[in-house]
Amino acid sequence: MAAKIKKGDKVVVLTGRDKGKTGQVAKVLPDANRVVVTGVNTVKRHQRPTQTSPGGIEEKDASIHVSNVALADPKSGEPTRVGFKVGKDGKKVRVAKKSGEVIDV
Repeated sequence: MAAKIKKGDKVVVLTGRDKGKTGQVAKVLPDANRVVVTGVNTVKRHQRPTQTSPGGIEEKDASIHVSNVALADPKSGEPTRVGFKVGKDGKKVRVAKKSGEVIDV
C-alpha cells in the first residue's frame, strides 16, 4: 500500500491542542501510524548534560497520530484527503481529492 502522507508534505492538524496549525512532516513512523510535524505538539523534555550538550529543559516536537492530520491542498491550503491516479507517463501519483491537483513532494 502506498503512503498517503510522506516526509516533506505540508499538513493541517485536525484535532487536539494544536487544531488548525499547519506544518511540514519531519518524520514518518509507519509502524506506529504516527508522524512528527514541525512546530506541532511541542513538548518540554528535561535533558541531563552530556559532553556534546549542556542539558536543561529542551523543547522538541512529539509525534501525532496520522489520523489527526490531513494533507494541505496545494491550491487552497485547506485540509484534503489523498487519492491515487495513474499519470500520463504510467506512474501512480497522489492526488488531492478537493481540487484534483497532483501532489508533489
